Amino acid sequence: QVHLVESEGGWVQPGGSLSLSCAASGSILHIVAMGWYRQAPGKERELVATITAGHSTNYADSVKGRFTISRDNAKNTVYLQMNSLEPEDTAVYYCNTRAYVAVGRWSDYWGQGTQVTVSS
Repeated sequence: QVHLVESEGGWVQPGGSLSLSCAASGSILHIVAMGWYRQAPGKERELVATITAGHSTNYADSVKGRFTISRDNAKNTVYLQMNSLEPEDTAVYYCNTRAYVAVGRWSDYWGQGTQVTVSS
């Protein structure tokens, strides 16, 4: 099994910054990709950003230029630096990891979620 531990989110004023981290542990052979998703009240969960083992990144249009995803492969940890935060960024943020736990067998794993609130 793979266990994900996310850092705490928090409250920040519009225009502020916040960073999140997520560490994966357990019976991991190889992590294909790590990423962040978010879910606002009354809305579906949506992709925020992903990063592959080769550090290729993908961002939602709504966060491009404001958020930066990075990862430390040695620590199986993914980071999300969020700048110029807007009230619309308020959501529960979930870490996701796609990992091989055995040869030929991969699964998606999710963190418990952390609340990010942007308001004045």
